[in-house]
Amino acid sequence: MNLHEHQAAELFATHGIRTNGGDVAFTPDEAETIARGVGGPVVVKAQVHTGGRGKAGGVKLATTPRDAREAAKAILGLDIRGHVVSKVLVAPAADIAQEFYLGVTLDRTRRQNVVMASAEGGVDIEEVARERPDRIVRALVDPFLGLHPWQARQIAFALGIPADKVGGIVTIARQLYETYVAEDATLAEINPLVLTGSGEWLALDAKMSIDDNALFRHPEFEALRDFDAEDRTEIDARQSGISFVKLDGDIGCIVNGAGLAMATMDAVKLHGGEPANFLDVGGGASADQVAKAFGLVTADPHVRAILINIFGGITRGDIVAQGIAEARQRVEVTVPIVVRLSGTNAEEGQRLLAEAGLTATESMDEAAAAAVRAAHAA
Repeated sequence: MNLHEHQAAELFATHGIRTNGGDVAFTPDEAETIARGVGGPVVVKAQVHTGGRGKAGGVKLATTPRDAREAAKAILGLDIRGHVVSKVLVAPAADIAQEFYLGVTLDRTRRQNVVMASAEGGVDIEEVARERPDRIVRALVDPFLGLHPWQARQIAFALGIPADKVGGIVTIARQLYETYVAEDATLAEINPLVLTGSGEWLALDAKMSIDDNALFRHPEFEALRDFDAEDRTEIDARQSGISFVKLDGDIGCIVNGAGLAMATMDAVKLHGGEPANFLDVGGGASADQVAKAFGLVTADPHVRAILINIFGGITRGDIVAQGIAEARQRVEVTVPIVVRLSGTNAEEGQRLLAEAGLTATESMDEAAAAAVRAAHAA
């Protein structure tokens, strides 16, 4: 679950991080009113769940309330990487002396959290990591021990921060890490973290992604979810208890089990195809779940073939086959369907599928290749 900048900034502030404040406007008139209340230059920033706002014209400086109105008018309705701007943040302009990047995320390979920092703040950090990786300082953090002050000081020294300013960034780094852990985030980021002309540290931007699996611990976050910014199909899937992520390919995947779903996408790509989605119907595959999965997959107009990959462990293959047959009667599917069915009672399941007009194989590799051929033929 991604948070908008203004929402993340409010969370940062509750953990002691000094942020730039501001208010949200949905119309140019509201932006003008907020700017008038600030009483000085403001920055008008698009609130969308994507990066690259500045390059796309989604961040503008305004010196007067009238300028703020015109800036909001230009930004509202703007399409930034497929996200249409419906609101803007109007915040006081800052006197920036130097910009830095500071973020916390998870290093899955090392199974530790990692604090990252760079003296090249305010730019696309992915670009810095790709082209100038030596400009990024990293500190691995043991999740049981947390971020030590000496680690934060090492980061500050590596960034070349003056000795009298080190204490400030050490405090912010530890506060950001505490925020990341306390709020069950997968990412907590300040870009840029600025040193102002008066020598104060200020989080000029805020970004947070919350682990969906931890939302049960944070029921208050449900009110922060922006359904307009989320894919409607993914929302529908979540409400049905199906794990679904839309992708850019043309082969719809219906699989039982998250690990098998990942392997299925790899198999599709191995044979020259592109998966249209990640979809895990869960440990079972009842007629209701399969019918719902068919609906989710066929809602994508780019899907040209459907690959059903079921491995029956506790789930019986004949029950799954019955579910697939019943689901086809409920949902009209106009694209080719390829089925891989293996495991418990697979033979009986294949017989039931044959009666329903579908041919199933026990080989995932063969099924993936057949799905790619069907999609290319379509």
